This record gives sequence, C-alpha cells and structure tokens, in this order.
Amino acid sequence: MTQDLFPLYSSGEREQIGPRSYVLRGFAAPYVDELLPIIQTLEQEASFRHMVTPGGFNMSVAMTNCGHLGWTTDRRGYRYSERDPLTDREWPAMPATFLDLAQKAAAAAGFVAFEPDACLINRYRPGSRLSLHQDKNEKDFDAPIVSVSLGVPAVFLFGGHERTDKAVRIPLMHADVAVWGAEDRLRYHGVMPLKENVHPLLGAERINFTFRKAG
Repeated sequence: MTQDLFPLYSSGEREQIGPRSYVLRGFAAPYVDELLPIIQTLEQEASFRHMVTPGGFNMSVAMTNCGHLGWTTDRRGYRYSERDPLTDREWPAMPATFLDLAQKAAAAAGFVAFEPDACLINRYRPGSRLSLHQDKNEKDFDAPIVSVSLGVPAVFLFGGHERTDKAVRIPLMHADVAVWGAEDRLRYHGVMPLKENVHPLLGAERINFTFRKAG
C-alpha cells in the first residue's frame, strides 16, 4: 500500500471539520527536522509502553508522555500523574519546540493563549488503532486539543457528543495538525487500524502527539 491511496492536500490549507474544529494541512512541516530527534530523546527518558485499560486489555498503541502531567491507564482507571509509573520519575519536560508548535497551531485554529501542560505521544504500527473515546480526564475543558501527525497516513474518526453518533472519516497525513475545542471539545474521536505503509522518515510507523491543558 502506498500514500497514493490517500487524497493529496495543499500544505497550509485549513480544513474545517466541525464548528470549532480544523485540520491544518502540513502545519507541522517546518518543525519536522526538530521533532524527530526530540522524540528519540524523550523515548530514552520515558519509554513507549502498551498501557493496560481498566478492563484489563493491552492497548495496541504504544504511549509515553512529556510535560508537567502525563496520561496513564491501568486496572485502577484513567488519570493524569506527575510521575512516570514505570520509573517513579517526573515525566520529561515539554520541549520548547513542542510548545511553540502547539501554541501556534491552536492560534491558527482560533484558540489563543493555549498553555498545554501535558503531551501524550502515541506510536502506531500496522494494525494499531484507537477506539472512539472522549478526552475528559482533563480539568480544563475550555482549552482545545491539538493533535500532530507524523509518518504513515491514518484515518481519523471524528464523531459527535454521543458514542452512537456517526463519525466522519478524515485522512491525516504527515505533518497535519488537528485542533478541536469549544463546543467540539468533548466530541468522540478515534483512529482506524493503521494500514501497511511506509513513510520515508518513519518507516512503517505513525507518531502522533496530542497536547492538552490537563491540570
């Protein structure tokens, strides 16, 4: 499978997917050369891991965090913590490049003064998926969600405020940034199983990092 099966978008295009939701096509492209080595450094400090859901299932997506707070899950439930449960050390600080990208993307989508304190980093490999869910473990629902895609294309599912609402399928390409907030902040969303594909920089992987104001 090749990326030719996905539609082509013009870098810089702002695609509206909800009343206060957008995909900023190619927005992260100027940052990519800095982002990739930073991700490698963060992985050395806080390794990717397949977390366990409260129901006892291993997540197919491998995850780690940076920032003051990190999102975790285990049999006790979903939550944010200041320390990595694997090492009992604080999560790595959020890199300045990450913060700059998150704030500028939020502003481009109409959300000014975004101050994320958590960044969840996801690593997808073929077959990895993320079921429909709401981001509702955060204390601040006034702040948007900013989600950056790198590597292999994925299909983003963007639903409504009920799990049963029909979700639209939105292709996300390398360097695309999705931003949603305000009345769209608690919409259900997910990612379809990642297809076999190869990206010139990341091989068969997709890296996604999602900025939130959690505390």
